[in-house]
Amino acid sequence: MEAALEDIEFLALSPNRVEVLRLLADGRHTRRDLADETGASQATLGRILGDFEDRTWIRKDSGGYVATATGDLVAASFTDLLSSLDTERALRPIVDYLPTDAMDFDLRHLADATITTPTGTRPNAPVQRVLDLLDDAEEVRVFSHAFNEQSLTVVQDHTAAGDQTFRGVFSRSAIEALADESGLRERLLDLLGTDDVELRVCSDEIPLAVTVADDVVHLLVRDENGILRASIDTDDPAVREWADEALARYWKAADPLSRDDFSA
Repeated sequence: MEAALEDIEFLALSPNRVEVLRLLADGRHTRRDLADETGASQATLGRILGDFEDRTWIRKDSGGYVATATGDLVAASFTDLLSSLDTERALRPIVDYLPTDAMDFDLRHLADATITTPTGTRPNAPVQRVLDLLDDAEEVRVFSHAFNEQSLTVVQDHTAAGDQTFRGVFSRSAIEALADESGLRERLLDLLGTDDVELRVCSDEIPLAVTVADDVVHLLVRDENGILRASIDTDDPAVREWADEALARYWKAADPLSRDDFSA
C-alpha cells in the first residue's frame, strides 16, 4: 500500500509526468513528439523518461518510446482516478441533495454532465435549463413528482403543433395540484386531448423529477424542504439506460389518465 501511494504521489506531483505517460499509453512517441505535445524541456523529459524506465512503465521502441503493459495499466488507472475526482469536485456542492438511493447508476457516468445551479440573478436557472431542453426536443418522456406550469406550457405548445411527442408518468399529487387550479386544469385537459400525448398517474410518490428530452436525461435536485438546488443533465448512455428502465417501471405501475377522469 505504501509503495503504491508513493507512485501515486510521484505522478500527482507533476502534470508533465501524467501527460507523458498518457501519450505513451496511446502509442509510440519520440522525445521531440513529447516536447511538442507537453511543452516540457528536453532536460525535464529526460528525467521523466528515465524515471519511467526505472519503473518499467515504458520502453524504447524504434527510436521512440511506448508504454509497457504495466505502464498502460498505470496510465488507465490514474486517468480513471483523475476523472472520478473531477466528477466528485463538480458534484461536491450538491452531493447532500442527490437522491442517490434512486439513482441506480455509477456516479462516474456524470463526468461530462451539465450542472446548473441557481444564482442571485438567475434563481430559476435549473428550471430554465429543462425548459430549454423541452423546447428543442422532438420526443419527451418524464417521470416526476411535479408538473409545473412552465413545463406544461412548453409541452402543450409543441404537441399541439405536432412537432413533439410526450409520454409522462406523474405522482398523483402532481396531477391533483394542476387539477385544483381551473386554468391549469383546462390546459391539462387540452393536453390530454392532443395526439401523441400519453399520461399516467402513479399512486405512490415518485421521488425524482426526471425528463428525457430526445437523448438527454435531465434531473432536478431539491433538498429535504423541497427547495430547488440544482439540475443535472447528460447524454451518457448508462444514465439514459437507467432512465429508460425507471420510466418503464413507473409506467407499468401507473394508471392511464384521460379526460374522463375529470368529468366528475
